[in-house]
Amino acid sequence: MLLVCSIVAMGQIKPIKRQNSTTPKTEKTQKKSTTKKGKKSTGSSTRHNLPAVVRQMIADMVYVQGGTFMMGGTSEQGKDVYESETPAHQVTLSSFYICKYEVTQELWDAVMSVENPSYFWGTSRLPVDQVSWDECDEFIEALNKLTGKRFRLPTEAEWEFAARGGNKSKRYKYSGSNNLDDVAWYKSNSGEATHPVGTKAPNELGLYDMSGNVLEWCDDWYGPYGHGSEKDPTGPLDGDYCVIRGGGWNSGAVSCRVSNRVLYPTEWSNEYGFRLAL
Repeated sequence: MLLVCSIVAMGQIKPIKRQNSTTPKTEKTQKKSTTKKGKKSTGSSTRHNLPAVVRQMIADMVYVQGGTFMMGGTSEQGKDVYESETPAHQVTLSSFYICKYEVTQELWDAVMSVENPSYFWGTSRLPVDQVSWDECDEFIEALNKLTGKRFRLPTEAEWEFAARGGNKSKRYKYSGSNNLDDVAWYKSNSGEATHPVGTKAPNELGLYDMSGNVLEWCDDWYGPYGHGSEKDPTGPLDGDYCVIRGGGWNSGAVSCRVSNRVLYPTEWSNEYGFRLAL
């Protein structure tokens, strides 16, 4: 039931056959250790002559000071809360870094030897889309080999804490505002396409597109929330569905809320992208 509610709430998912791309993965795979939490430092890489777009991405990593927050369907979400968002519960996180922007197509091209899988083309600053969870993992593995760092996907808790504005949170319904049009490209204003990253207003931490544009894969397998408090949760050890957050270009407003959860197999859709953490 939760799966049906979450996918319907997100809006119409339109997985479209990719052209000139690799065959999508359809089997669930176990997570690789490269995506788990690593060093929280953005110090100088031991690698030299990195592409300019990679150096800029490293500079765009935003420090998120650790703190405690209520995760899930909190009061500002009103009557839009789904069962999968309950109960709201206390979570304490250690400090981490998260990128100011979603991974762009120019960053993908600079790191990967396989062709850009995106459905939407037009400018290098568009977010990469049509990536499965496994392809995100492959990208991160290649990026870490290139930079000598330990980039990863954010955990679901880290993603929500950052989307809410971290310790600077003003308790907005969406990431950075109660007016979704100010901060997000979504079904009502996207023109049925993605847009260059960073063209809407940022949230309290200076992060862009945490609501809208493309949904963003998290590192966690999906699991129901518990009532107890948690410290640096990472989700279940395995599962059938991964968590994806934030709403996208084809999502309704309810799906762009900071607490909304979508559970989906590790397969791709042209609404799905990702953001890097460290």
